[in-house]
Amino acid sequence: MTVSPQSDNPNDQPEEIKTGIRSLKELIDLVTGKDDQFREAGGDAGLAEPLPFPFLALVGQREMKLALILTLINPNIGGALLIGPRGTGKTTAVRSLLDLLPQVAHSTCFYGCLPEDVEAGGIDAVCPDCARKFAEGQPLSVEDQVRLVELPLNSALEDVIGALDERALVHERLRLRRGILGHADRNILYVDEANLLANEIVDAILDAAAQGSYTVRRGASSATYRSRFTLIGSMNPEEGRLRPQIMDRFGLRILVRGLDDPADRLEAYRRVQAYLANPRQTTARYAEGTTLAREEIQAARQNLSSIHLPDSIAALGIVLIQNLKIDSLRADITLFEAARALAAADNRVEVSIEDLKTIAPMALRMRRSQYMRDYVHQQAEEEQEIQAVFDEVAA
Repeated sequence: MTVSPQSDNPNDQPEEIKTGIRSLKELIDLVTGKDDQFREAGGDAGLAEPLPFPFLALVGQREMKLALILTLINPNIGGALLIGPRGTGKTTAVRSLLDLLPQVAHSTCFYGCLPEDVEAGGIDAVCPDCARKFAEGQPLSVEDQVRLVELPLNSALEDVIGALDERALVHERLRLRRGILGHADRNILYVDEANLLANEIVDAILDAAAQGSYTVRRGASSATYRSRFTLIGSMNPEEGRLRPQIMDRFGLRILVRGLDDPADRLEAYRRVQAYLANPRQTTARYAEGTTLAREEIQAARQNLSSIHLPDSIAALGIVLIQNLKIDSLRADITLFEAARALAAADNRVEVSIEDLKTIAPMALRMRRSQYMRDYVHQQAEEEQEIQAVFDEVAA
């Protein structure tokens, strides 16, 4: 687009002013601030393309990789917590899941109606519009890839749960926008340095994890958002302990150690060096294997419902948990659901005792509390004393 200024002298030649605007739409986008590309015309926008380190390029750390894959297969496991010193690849491993994330059904309805709602509660369980679509045979959801939603350590509470929409306030309207927990619905929520989170953030995560939803209230406005996420966390125990409430929310607990074999450490260095030198080439080298792994994870998710847990195997697992004096029922859930996921990953239809043996350390470690054992013991002694004194007085 060019602009020719007017002149009283007909002999004057108009000077062309080049603006880089090719249409009226581009001009409107410029003056309204809708398109920022004209602010740095021809410059680098500074946007980064996500090219995570390939998951298959990780050296060693079998238990950590197994736990993450099982978490992708079965969200009912309760997620995973990676515990270890700095530099052992915890965050790298989680972010490398981007290329392995499976497909999941996302609702196309404003109210989040899904086909399983109809299966569970009948046609009255969905909104009228979705009821009409269901009757006409139209889909209520679309298949979309699971997303990895990261919770930054410096997040404010309003970032996590949501707040008033500032753009709506400009027009004197009250409208709430959902926060990170809302965006994590049916996705993976990754919390790095989980032991350093503020208490109010931990409380918000616990509430959403327990209910599968959370409510935001700001003045006269309120909204309840779905928040059914798979929680993955990482932490360095040198930097502080994790609150017992949120520790109990993690299904699998993985101790991530450094590589002991010198050959493995050298191979890890070479792969990192190759990735830093040319990320695209390194990613392409593992592309075929990554695609195959993603397809196998998707197939395992689809076959998960057909995996059978024999009563004899379940009874053995319960005896194991009781002998370890673990009180939390989440230990049972994690142990059995992870074992079912392992059987599905191995393309079997039944959980075996070997599955329990493989999963038990990851599912049952760090679940016993010395404080609770001492507390219960003290209460038992007090109850015995009360009963003895009562018998003495009543005699």
